[in-house]
Amino acid sequence: MRLILAPMEGVLDHLMRDLLTRLNPFDLCVTEFVRVVDMRLPPRVFYRLCPELHQGCRTPAGTPVRIQLLGQDPDWLAENAAQACRLGAGGIDLNFGCPAKTVNKHRGGAALLGDSEQLYRIARAVRAAVPAELPVSAKIRLGQDERDSYLQNSLALAEGGITELAVHARSKRDGYRPPAYWSLVRDIRRALTIPVVVNGEIWNAGQAAQAREDSGCADLMLGRGALALPNLGATLVRDEAPMAWPQVVALLLAYSDMEIAGDKGLYYPNRIKQWLSYLRLHYAEAQALFGRIRTLGQTADIRRRLAEPA
Repeated sequence: MRLILAPMEGVLDHLMRDLLTRLNPFDLCVTEFVRVVDMRLPPRVFYRLCPELHQGCRTPAGTPVRIQLLGQDPDWLAENAAQACRLGAGGIDLNFGCPAKTVNKHRGGAALLGDSEQLYRIARAVRAAVPAELPVSAKIRLGQDERDSYLQNSLALAEGGITELAVHARSKRDGYRPPAYWSLVRDIRRALTIPVVVNGEIWNAGQAAQAREDSGCADLMLGRGALALPNLGATLVRDEAPMAWPQVVALLLAYSDMEIAGDKGLYYPNRIKQWLSYLRLHYAEAQALFGRIRTLGQTADIRRRLAEPA
């Protein structure tokens, strides 16, 4: 079983990738998406979203990082894929799963799931632009309004030359509402000869096992579950016990030090509240802590509150 840390725009940045790959035996991380429109982006854009490029495109713990691109134009996506590889990317991932309205209205992300021909054209162009020894993967959902286009889209991407496919087992309309339809991913797994990774609604070891059984996939991609239980990957692979709340608090303080010392300190109050909103799905104590810092807007005040005894 391979474990992949999912891309989550605005959430799983390089600091969170650093933290979670220190705790868990992830085999791969995927960056937040690099939005591609109608130009070759300058190197600074790639370095901002993937500073791991400066260290062999790996996190400090040594986990490989793959750069994700989002867009609709095959030629410009190919040009930017080549640019990323020149900068040291270890592979390219294509985003066809983001359900956000701001992305979809510009025909990006999951909006392309209604056009399998365009998926094929994008995959073919990017595969041709990326060195043959480097992987080109993609992430999709099961469809747009209905869960009905996943086989056609998966086959189109595979024919275009991708080397791996991650499937969020819901449609765009489903958003993040449970359940995830893992059994439908089995149809994709049977149809393709490339690796297929199942994603969606995996919060604990029981759901991980069920997702693998229902989908027929050996490999898992973890997103929100990895934020709600920070050592989820280690519980699956190493049979570790879930982190106790005092350990989580220590982790929050460590993250606070990273965030404040880094280049995103201005966003820290929102970031820590966002993470607590995920943690409270697993820890009752997180709800109480969120209530204590909810109205605080200054980094120093939040940091002091985190350090206080519960």
